[in-house]
Amino acid sequence: MSSSLQDIRLTAIVVAVTTLIIVLVVSAVQENSVELYGYSAIIYCAILSLGIQLIGWIPASIKKTERFYDIIGGFTYISVVVFSLWVGSEAESPSIREWIVSIFVIIWSLRLSFFLYRRIHRSGKDGRFDDLKTSSIRFLVPWTLQGLWVFLTLSAVIVINSQSTPAPPIGIWDYIGIFVWCIGFGIEVVADNQKTQYNSKPENKGKWISEGLWSRTRHPNYLGEILLWTGISFFGISCFTGLEKVAWISPIFVYFLLVNISGVPILEKRANEKWGDVSEYQEYRENTPKIFPTYSLYIPCKGSYISL
Repeated sequence: MSSSLQDIRLTAIVVAVTTLIIVLVVSAVQENSVELYGYSAIIYCAILSLGIQLIGWIPASIKKTERFYDIIGGFTYISVVVFSLWVGSEAESPSIREWIVSIFVIIWSLRLSFFLYRRIHRSGKDGRFDDLKTSSIRFLVPWTLQGLWVFLTLSAVIVINSQSTPAPPIGIWDYIGIFVWCIGFGIEVVADNQKTQYNSKPENKGKWISEGLWSRTRHPNYLGEILLWTGISFFGISCFTGLEKVAWISPIFVYFLLVNISGVPILEKRANEKWGDVSEYQEYRENTPKIFPTYSLYIPCKGSYISL
């Protein structure tokens, strides 16, 4: 099979699977959604999530560049959040819960998208796209997956913002959500800043970071990402009913994608290619957890440590 036919086949499968997943999620969570011109707000949010990516893919594929991939992803998050907040206000004014989750997502999106945008412009490229951007058809794959990423991670927020029924008052689960989100956001920001500062020093060129949060886990930024979306999902506990609970797929999807597909596997493969033969790196890899840090509890009577 020729390379072009393989690209078409791969892209068609990705687009089909993405569309199927989104259709299933929309069908499950839209029952209590407000409607606009006879269709649920959830459908419009799904169209926005994919549509903006398609628009971004066209010039990106022509120029064969990934420079604006992350910034467009951030713009998509904000667009979907603002739209869901607006369309939900057609039923009643946004509740405190809706304002909180919307502001949280906008803060996170602005911070991360501009951080990634500056990083790629400093380095000149993102190695994840080296093979993908050489083919316009193949380059559609990451843009499609970004649309899926936006919609599924935002699913809890979309459902909260677009519910047609009155929102219950803020309660204990919401406060837990605020706490978990703040912890996750803080971890992500600190981890990104630590790595940026480490890589900015000439003496660290070509080395891996193993200090600060990176001494406790090999991917603390992903730990923060998982925690903050888990925090967002807590806001749905007091207001989700029936199949709306499918929206809790958000943190599960984030964990699965980062740990098993697009995040950790790619970075670990690159790290092994660079430092696989370096004993210090192998020691760091063996002794440092992938995502969730472990701690040692000293028990005096036994004179030993227990990893928790």
